Amino acid sequence: MPLQLPAVSLAAVAGRRNATLELAREIEKRGFAGIYCASFGDGVALCEALAFMTEHIPFGTSIQPIYTRSAADIAQTAAFIHEVSGGRFRFGIGVSHEPALRRMGITPGKPLGDMRSYVDGLRAARRVGDLPPIVLATLRTKMIRLACEIGDGMVFANGARSHMHSSLSHVPEGRRADAEFFIGNMIPTCISDDVEAAKAVNRRTLTGYAMLPNYRNYWKEAGYTEEMEAIEKALRAGERDQIPSLLSDRWLADTTLFGTVAQVREGVEAWYEAGIRTPILVPSSAAGNQFKAFEELFQAFAS
Repeated sequence: MPLQLPAVSLAAVAGRRNATLELAREIEKRGFAGIYCASFGDGVALCEALAFMTEHIPFGTSIQPIYTRSAADIAQTAAFIHEVSGGRFRFGIGVSHEPALRRMGITPGKPLGDMRSYVDGLRAARRVGDLPPIVLATLRTKMIRLACEIGDGMVFANGARSHMHSSLSHVPEGRRADAEFFIGNMIPTCISDDVEAAKAVNRRTLTGYAMLPNYRNYWKEAGYTEEMEAIEKALRAGERDQIPSLLSDRWLADTTLFGTVAQVREGVEAWYEAGIRTPILVPSSAAGNQFKAFEELFQAFAS
């Protein structure tokens, strides 16, 4: 059992929102380190509910895309959640992904410049009160450095554990020494005694990410050039169905957690050792939906 339980990722979908809030209460009761909400299903709305439905657990967004709501508008919401939750809220923001944004009719700009301007806009908003800590979604070096310069933390998603030492080497000593500086990573997790089935679940989860150029470039940097070039070849040939088979076991073990209870708990410890202060498990199940995945997670980390 880890000395500290990891955090978890939570999303609320239509028809199951009240049940998701009850699930959040159970997550808090069991002592998990935090609840971090993806943009899927409106993570900001879920965080507002968590401010009232929970009592002491830290929570936040990971991530809220910067292009979907203006800084001046969302500063009011973020400050409200921060105030009514007693300072438990962290506001994770990111540039999201160009294909998803274009489907919404949004044309993204330059990530670094737009992120800097957005944070400036949040802090310039008038009559909002105190803002929560601002956490930047990061993958590669320039955004890591920007998070250290203007943010209160950073959150990776699907980071490679073997590459984390290199990534975190760009964090200045002052930030490393600051226990309040958030360093998290969202980790796809599937717990099952059927290890091959768990692998298959995580491959399905990450297939969409493997089709995104920014992720492929990051994973090349992390040492997975062969896998990413094979995926690019498949994409050029229109063979998207081949992508899961091109995600190697070595890559999968470096970016996700899967397998037996013992294997997953050992993996969480390895993420702590790699420098991630807050591993954020994103649970999926080989035998059911999100609620089944949390049932398996609770059993795995029961005292």
